[in-house]
Amino acid sequence: MTKIGFLSFGHHGEVPGSRTPTAADALRQTVELARAAEDIGIDGAFVRVHHFERQLAAPFPLLAAIAATTSRIEMGTGVIDMRYENPLYMAEEAAATDLLSGGRLQLGVSRGSPEIALNGAEAFGYRPADGQTHADAARAKAEVFLAAIRGAGVAPADPSRTRGRHVALPVQPQSPGLGDRIWWGAGTRATAEWAAAQGMNLQSSTLLTEDTGESFDRLQAEQILRYREAWAAAGHERTPLVSVSRSVIPVTTDLDRRYFGERGEDDQVGFLDGARSRFGRSYVGDPDRIADELAEDAAVREADYVLFTVPNQLGVEYNAHLLRSIAERVAPAIGWAPAGHQVAAAVPSS
Repeated sequence: MTKIGFLSFGHHGEVPGSRTPTAADALRQTVELARAAEDIGIDGAFVRVHHFERQLAAPFPLLAAIAATTSRIEMGTGVIDMRYENPLYMAEEAAATDLLSGGRLQLGVSRGSPEIALNGAEAFGYRPADGQTHADAARAKAEVFLAAIRGAGVAPADPSRTRGRHVALPVQPQSPGLGDRIWWGAGTRATAEWAAAQGMNLQSSTLLTEDTGESFDRLQAEQILRYREAWAAAGHERTPLVSVSRSVIPVTTDLDRRYFGERGEDDQVGFLDGARSRFGRSYVGDPDRIADELAEDAAVREADYVLFTVPNQLGVEYNAHLLRSIAERVAPAIGWAPAGHQVAAAVPSS
């Protein structure tokens, strides 16, 4: 059965109409929205992570707060930029958060998206090694992080404190099962294949940093297919999971119409970081029409988890209204039902 969640960028600032003028507002309202989403029956509360911008930046205190004030909903990221991270300290934070949540953490990591800072990770003290690109550095850190949360010894013990035994110590705490709930945010088909080889789930957003001329949903569906083929070739024992993100605004009230109009936008193609990239369309308008269109979306049909972006600066009440509209009028068409309910007719895979 398909799961659904919301994805918040956590924007904040003194702009006209904003309900999140400060970082404190954005953080507290994200926790409140997670509680509201849980009441609606939604499966996940996910946040974007961006540095040097008026958005969410330090995810673990926020995810722990969501964990402490909810009982069922999963919480996660989409994505943490590994260039900025100490992978062993991050493994400790992730395990502690997962233990507090009772095993509900779904952690998306990646090389990160284009950013406002010039070599921002270097300001944090992290510079790629000689011959490494920033993408290489992010992947190397991800491999260390994965090994750490899976219990590998990562630091030599002092033999004088271990009765002469030369052993490698794992980080603590450990949270069993967390290693199966790490997702790699892949922007290309090739990086999706790399994620499969590492045993990570696939997280694919509304942007692919490549373009073949195919529609976004078909290109993304090809990415998912290649990911699953690479997973099978790697011989992993468990079944992998795939998530995609979509921008969806069901228009059911005059306020919706004033904010967003009646129609969304088609795919867009442009250059990002020097690469020809394809941006996915936005779905705006009548919820029944959106439901029909999403049911035909080639990548949505292949996904295990669909994340819906929310305009967080419009406040908790408005975003809860949007999520309720999605849950009641749109998500059933893609094979979703609230926790504890049976799906009447799930959408078949293409």
